[in-house]
Amino acid sequence: MDALQQGANALFILLGAVMVLAMHAGFAFLELGTVRRKNQVNALVKILVDFSVSTVVYFVVGYSVAYGTGFFVGAEELAAKNGYALVKFFFLLTFAAAIPAIISGGIAERAKFWPQLIATAVIVGVIYPFFEGIAWNQHFGVQAWLLATTGAEFHDFAGSVVVHAVGGWIALGAVILLGARSNRYRKDGAISAHPPSSIPFLALGAWMLTVGWFGFNVMSAQTLDKISGLVAVNSLMAMVGGTLVALVMGKNDPGFLHNGPLAGLVAVCAGSDLMHPLGALVVGSVAGAIFVVMFTLTQNKWKIDDVLGVWPLHGLCGTWGGIATGIFGSKMMGGLGGVSLSAQLVGTGMGVLWALVSGFVVYGLLKASVGLRLSQEEEFDGADLSIHKISATPEREANW
Repeated sequence: MDALQQGANALFILLGAVMVLAMHAGFAFLELGTVRRKNQVNALVKILVDFSVSTVVYFVVGYSVAYGTGFFVGAEELAAKNGYALVKFFFLLTFAAAIPAIISGGIAERAKFWPQLIATAVIVGVIYPFFEGIAWNQHFGVQAWLLATTGAEFHDFAGSVVVHAVGGWIALGAVILLGARSNRYRKDGAISAHPPSSIPFLALGAWMLTVGWFGFNVMSAQTLDKISGLVAVNSLMAMVGGTLVALVMGKNDPGFLHNGPLAGLVAVCAGSDLMHPLGALVVGSVAGAIFVVMFTLTQNKWKIDDVLGVWPLHGLCGTWGGIATGIFGSKMMGGLGGVSLSAQLVGTGMGVLWALVSGFVVYGLLKASVGLRLSQEEEFDGADLSIHKISATPEREANW
């Protein structure tokens, strides 16, 4: 029975890893559909290469930073318990690699290729696992201090703060340091619209992310005996709440509509194992509203050119999710309890501050040393031709 249990656990978390791996295709197609046609190839290449760099760096450095254990032992030891330790690494890697995938959408269309890969290595190797270890592995006694002070630890079941808020707030620093796309905000005060190049691809990306997210959340239990249908249904309710509110507030805009479920899912990650489904519906609905309102403000009023809206979507909705866990996870609001709003505020605030400072430091150093941005001519030609020497539709251009 023990051998069967071990095999079942290894298979369970492996299936979760594969589902979250599929989400990276969702990141790629969401970005491909949102950017202009001359940057589509770059969107696809960035996500795959970022994932590959993340895998090597997290295997060699990041996982040991977060969990204090590495893989520089014999294969015989690694294969123990059906190789559970290895597939757990694979699962947690897909979370870590989501950080550069999130950032990629914010800095699209004008960022250099190689400097971003350097940033990916630093973020996945050190910055992300540093906070991951605090939240999920009791590092530096922070969780113990919160438990003693507030009566509960900081609770983030599937990464609203650890993954999404951290990724979104790092991205904000990168986007601000990079500056807006050329001619996006004109000197006469007008804003040049850059509509999505492909709504079908944008929608495909959103659907791939949405489906894979059930692996992201449900499989965060990490062993079969801890699986909870509550997590699945809470994820579902938050997803539809975000979708419906984004539909109404976004006035039928398909870009807002297809980011709505993602906003809801980002927000519900942290408390999906605690909330009542109706609480999850509210949390997801608020997240849908946050995305529409804050995306519009950042783009049109504050003139922060965050191409995919990754700061509102991941940064702000992730922050809301961390705080909402302390509200809707409580027994008073129909949840399972065991959470403290003050602990959630402190833990979320720590994650946000760490990510924001780290984003400005990493991208600030890169900007000062090797530069972050394509030249004006390269940006005009598009990242596809400038970096990869081929466009998404070369046959069409050959027939001009």
